[in-house]
Amino acid sequence: MTLANLQQHFSNGGSPSDVIRDIYQKISEWNDPALFIHLPSEEELLEIAAQVEAMPRDLPLWGIPFVIKDNIDVAGWPTTAACPDFSYIPDADAEVVRLLRAAGAIPIGKANLDQFATGLVGTRSPYGVARNAIAPGWLPGGSSSGSASALAAGLCSFSLGTDTAGSGRVPAAFQELIGCKPTRGLLSILGVVPACRSLDCVSIFAHNPADAAAVLQVACKADAADPFSREISQSPAFPETFRFGVPSALDFSGDPDTPELFDEAVRNLEARGGTAVPIDLTPFTEAARLLYEGPWVAERWAAVGDFVQAHPESVFPVTRQILEASQKWDAATTFKAQYRLRELARQCEPVWQSIDVLLLPTTPRLYTVEENLADPIATNSVLGRYTNFMNLLDLAAVALPAGRARSGKVPWGVTLAAPAGSDIALLDLSSRLLDQPRLKISTPPATIPIVVCGAHMEGLALHWQLTDRGATLRQRGTTAPCYRLFAMPASGSIPPRPALVHDAEKGTAIEVEVWDLTAAAFGDFVAQIPAPLGIGKVTLADGQTLPGFIAEPRATDQAEEITRFGGWRAWLQNPRGIPSP
Repeated sequence: MTLANLQQHFSNGGSPSDVIRDIYQKISEWNDPALFIHLPSEEELLEIAAQVEAMPRDLPLWGIPFVIKDNIDVAGWPTTAACPDFSYIPDADAEVVRLLRAAGAIPIGKANLDQFATGLVGTRSPYGVARNAIAPGWLPGGSSSGSASALAAGLCSFSLGTDTAGSGRVPAAFQELIGCKPTRGLLSILGVVPACRSLDCVSIFAHNPADAAAVLQVACKADAADPFSREISQSPAFPETFRFGVPSALDFSGDPDTPELFDEAVRNLEARGGTAVPIDLTPFTEAARLLYEGPWVAERWAAVGDFVQAHPESVFPVTRQILEASQKWDAATTFKAQYRLRELARQCEPVWQSIDVLLLPTTPRLYTVEENLADPIATNSVLGRYTNFMNLLDLAAVALPAGRARSGKVPWGVTLAAPAGSDIALLDLSSRLLDQPRLKISTPPATIPIVVCGAHMEGLALHWQLTDRGATLRQRGTTAPCYRLFAMPASGSIPPRPALVHDAEKGTAIEVEVWDLTAAAFGDFVAQIPAPLGIGKVTLADGQTLPGFIAEPRATDQAEEITRFGGWRAWLQNPRGIPSP
């Protein structure tokens, strides 16, 4: 079920429909009623496969099946966040799901999770405990338990989880998977039920680093509708010789096997060009404590507190205990915690001057389901010891397999972490550590946005000047309500052109589009713009200020004001037609 194997299958004449039939049979044979919260009928999935088969075959994820954690929206499928009474049916896909489906991927079903993504164990769901696909009876990991179990069972090619405190890494460690926790804001969280909204990430489970990188590159598009989305440039691959941090003191909570497995991971990284550098992990672990011993847990109450108050009996007991305890934090302690986090972040900065990457146990130890249920809070806390600080400190991380414990029966893993924007570099380093082919994925070139308001908009006369330069649409919308629009008269072979003029007193919102160009294409495009038009800063309705077409004041001479139409396209459709020269 790797991307390479499926793509080879398609090249040999196989079809996405064949894959769906095979998966549906495997799901029946796997027989885990706690795995999926929503599994569509085979007929519905075959209809989706048929739609994909009509799409261009060169799409990067054409025909690739994936599973979605059930706190991420899929249009027309219920989203429960593992709470039946919370369930709703969204009208639209979450943005990350939309991007993946546009690339040809096929959603298979919605997977079980720790309710409201609160937990690292996979046992906090009224739908049951998804089976650990490698080691039944041991924790599957959470909160993205079903997403990991479905992938480890071979029921999909990749899966989506979420990761606020380790939910996309712990299940990967426990089920021998790659768990990619992207830089915060790299993947849109629009259409995701929030846990701690300021820290939440959509995560990717994959069979290997190359698959995770392929999915990441499809999904990592800045989303103007998500206030937490951001443009993040990717750092280059780590050099052949590099420095990796190893904490001078680690606490494995008495596990008999994981210390030796971690030492082996250190030796493996040294054998692949790394130099181990002892570091003091104290400021990192101090930051980790803030997540559940500070006011960030109150963000969970901000997300679902109203529902919990109205439906207390609908909430899983351990989850309700955690959520209700979060109400004790007031504004003053919240600010104090933020100040403390900034202090700790500053203390962490020198560490990155001495190392390129940080190597950590993903979890200190392993637990059976029975052990966790006997002490649900304490065991969960142990599992988050080396995961909780990542999003607080704005790090990217990749969890990867690092051998098996308990006489080779139970998977365990380590995590590589580095500052924001190291996502692809970490996946490439993971492939080195696992003796897999290096990634052959180039980082997309940096782009520059340009706001267009006239004939360069999609479907209009001059749009080809953008598409010929490889422009991609970033967003559609309007300006802030402070612009006037004029139609400059035609002149010879030059058709009428729009003139956008800033006017804080008489202006209104004007329809625009934002297109992304590489730096070279942007420079070439701008060089062709004739006076009195030019490039200035245009403020959009969402507050962004981006490069865009702005006219000199003289552009309004003998021009018809068309502000009242709200945009160039609407004026073109005016029954009175385009003014004569």
